[in-house]
Formats: sequence, structure tokens, C-alpha cells
Amino acid sequence: MNKILALLDGSIYSESVCHHTAWVAARLAASVEAMHVLGRREGVDKQDLSGTLRLGARSRLLAELAALDEQRAKLTAQQGHAILEDAVAILQADGVAQVTPRLRRGDLLDAVREVEGDMRAIVLGKRGEGADFATGHLGSNLERIVRSTRAPVMVASRAFKPIARVLLAYDDSPSAQRAVDRMAASPVFAGLEVTVVHVGGTDTAPTDPAVSRLRAAGLDVSARALPGEPDEVLGRLVADEGFDLLIMGAYGHSRIRSLIIGSTTTAMIQTVRAPVLLYR
Repeated sequence: MNKILALLDGSIYSESVCHHTAWVAARLAASVEAMHVLGRREGVDKQDLSGTLRLGARSRLLAELAALDEQRAKLTAQQGHAILEDAVAILQADGVAQVTPRLRRGDLLDAVREVEGDMRAIVLGKRGEGADFATGHLGSNLERIVRSTRAPVMVASRAFKPIARVLLAYDDSPSAQRAVDRMAASPVFAGLEVTVVHVGGTDTAPTDPAVSRLRAAGLDVSARALPGEPDEVLGRLVADEGFDLLIMGAYGHSRIRSLIIGSTTTAMIQTVRAPVLLYR
């Protein structure tokens, strides 16, 4: 169980996903599985153009449509292989020695579930192939994966930069506590500057257990408490002070946490211009 799963779709986030994956893999001395998933009907034209035709003309058209569907499916598979070839080249250039490309067909979530048990973390982009047209929304696949997986999920920002300063949003929820436990046990955070912030007051007492646990693990940790709404405060803090990575529990103390993912978490992934690492 020393692999990182990189999910790639050919979007503008794919190169960044590779760089973020390589960063995690280097700190864990892990191998990488680069996966691209083709939809079950991807590359197939679903429109029926033959319904009003009869006899020989209809038969000829059906044959031509079948050939066209086959060609589209081949082109889609070739595109998938090209996406994976590019990913392997980027990952290897970043120093990842062992990269396994995987082209799958079917549902993305099913494909992830098949390999999840072997993965220490999953990396994917904030939005998919329609990223330029959906800047106010999360990718639907991202939400599905965060809801279902037990592995930590890193949501890559559009551009990668080296990670030195980490902001941990701590609200004492079970998922935030698990984030602290995983951070304390992981070599990923060794040598990084970690700030634990509690939003909603001016007292750092709620962060004391997290700070003590992380310091006991040898991490460089400081604590802060800030008033205000978490999504607004955290987004401003990341932007104004240049944090390179935001870490959160996927579910906070929210009444809707059982419906999707925590409301604050959703807002932060949408707006923050830094990668976000989520723990269940």
C-alpha cells in the first residue's frame, strides 16, 4: 500500500495533477498509478439517424454509422493512451521512478474502487474537461470520489508550486482529528511549516490537542484563532499569506455533511487558489 493514484482526464488540470502527484510520491517514496477512464459509451454517437429510412438505404446508413462509431471509439482510446503517455513523461521527469499507466472503460467511481485498497492517496483536478466553462462549480466526479473514498484526496490547483507552508483548518470534528493523526504519522509533512487555524473565535484552545499531537511528531507547528466565517477567512488567509497547501477534514460540524461534503469544504475547494488535501 505505497501507491499514489493520479486521475487524469486531459483537462487543463492534468499537468498540475501530475506535478502534485510527483511531489507526494517523492515524500512517501511511493510509486504512481496514472489512470484515465473512458465512459462506457464515450466516442459513440447516440443519435439514431436511421428511423425514417427504409430498405437498402437504411441498411447502408446503419453500416456506415456502425463504422463511424467504431472509428470514434478507436480515436477516443488513442486519445486516452496519449493522455497517459504525457502523464508518464511528466511524472518521470519529476523523478517518479515507477509509474503504471491504466486505461479503463466504465464508471470512474467503479474504477477507483477497484484499486483504492492499494492507494495511500488520490490526486485529481478541481474540475474536469469543462473547467473553463464551469469556474463556479466543482467537477461532479470530484464530489463523487470525496463522498465515497476512504483515502486522502488531494485536489490539485491549476498550477503547481513547491509546497513549504501548510495551513490546517481545524474544527475538532472527527475528520479534522483524523487529518491530524494522518499528518502526525506521515513523512509528507516533515520539514514543512504547519499553521493550525481555528476559525470562529479568538481563542486557540480548540487547536491545543492538534498542535500537541503534531509537535510530538516533530513537526514545526504554530496556532492561530480568527473570527468570522470559515470559507471567507480561510480563502483570504491562503491568498494574503501565501500558504501552499490547505488541509481540511472533508466533513466539518455541518448539518448537511451527510448529504454531500461539508459546506465549508465545498466552498474552499471552489475558491481557494491552492491545492486542498481532504481527509475523511
